[in-house]
Amino acid sequence: MAKIKTLTFAIIHFGVAFSVTFLLTGSWVLGGLIAMIEPAINTLAYFFHEKAWEAFHRRRPRAPLSS
Repeated sequence: MAKIKTLTFAIIHFGVAFSVTFLLTGSWVLGGLIAMIEPAINTLAYFFHEKAWEAFHRRRPRAPLSS
């Protein structure tokens, strides 16, 4: 599930990065370059961030259930 979530996040991020860069610069080329580089790096960071949170939650002691 984390891989599908990461993929959909990447698609959205590519679109946003391109749109913002194009609107700010008017350049299709610069928009494309930024849209490829920044989200790709950010998506990797997000994937590892999710993995770290999963590991953190697995290691956290659970509170005992009260009656």
